Amino acid sequence: MNPDEATATVRCILGPARRGARFDRIRGSAGAIDLELTQILAHFGRSVDELDPIHTALVTLRGTGVQLLTSATPRSGWQAIQGINPPP
Repeated sequence: MNPDEATATVRCILGPARRGARFDRIRGSAGAIDLELTQILAHFGRSVDELDPIHTALVTLRGTGVQLLTSATPRSGWQAIQGINPPP
């Protein structure tokens, strides 16, 4: 297991999010992150380059601050990360 990598089930709420996107902020957290979206598995595990809003996928994020990501629970709620897509 790579300590600088996390795989999680996510829902895209603003987007689309493309492979190569860089995330630099966790909403509500002061911790610094620099995460790259390296893989998107959607539609029954098929690799795709882009995740559209309201869709859910298994994604892999790699970089600094991955340890600040948390699992959602009824008590903690959802965690939102924000960033930008790479140029087309």
